[in-house]
Amino acid sequence: MPRSRSPFHGLRALVTGASGGIGEELALGLAAAGADVVLVARSADRLDALASRIRTEHGVEATTVPADLAQADGVDRVVSALADVRVDVLVANAGVGDHGAFVDATDERLRTQVDLNCTAVVRLVHAFLPPMLARRVGGVMTVASTAAFQPTPSMAVYGATKAFVLSFTEALWQESRGSGVRILALCPGPTSTGFFDAATRGGAQGRFLERGRQTAAQVAAVGLRAFGRAGGPTVVSGGANAAVANVHRFVPRSLMARMSAIAMSGD
Repeated sequence: MPRSRSPFHGLRALVTGASGGIGEELALGLAAAGADVVLVARSADRLDALASRIRTEHGVEATTVPADLAQADGVDRVVSALADVRVDVLVANAGVGDHGAFVDATDERLRTQVDLNCTAVVRLVHAFLPPMLARRVGGVMTVASTAAFQPTPSMAVYGATKAFVLSFTEALWQESRGSGVRILALCPGPTSTGFFDAATRGGAQGRFLERGRQTAAQVAAVGLRAFGRAGGPTVVSGGANAAVANVHRFVPRSLMARMSAIAMSGD
């Protein structure tokens, strides 16, 4: 029996945070499925290298838009650059965290998490979802986190931003049902990327949540399979992570916060 064509074949996908980690793997997976890709991140050099690899390995179109989405003008730059381009799929992956006591965080680190993890996601979805709905084709994947399902002491703002992304995406899924447009929140657990080092203050190594980390390729594969099936609004990557994400259903919230604190400390 011939293999069915991917639902992403011939579409154009915009992937943010594409210069490494989960975003890079999602871009590669979409390109392998036959989608043209638009790659967005701060690092122009890394984006150019990935675009060249995608063109060579997958024979699809790959373009880049270097931009810092934590800045309002960075989001403006992406929307303006693609004003006359048909974007069929938006993968809002770019995100950042901060590990440590909330009271010790700098204002810049707090604002960057909210601006990148929440504001940029909302603005990009608002820019690109309406034309998808009008054409009745395409999809939006956001990258939330298992941190979205419970309070996350020592990463309080990060966890809250991911809870926002999860709630926002699930609401859009309901609003878009029957439209032909796929909506999905991908919720990874701890993943072996540069995220942990970037989240650790003072240039220290990101030595927390080290046990059971998945690879970025594993997470991306789970996300793209679920996105292609166009089922429910949420997928958690990994069986153990799915179990952790559902603990809140059975545990009082005060106890959940204490359990989360212990897990985050590594004790």
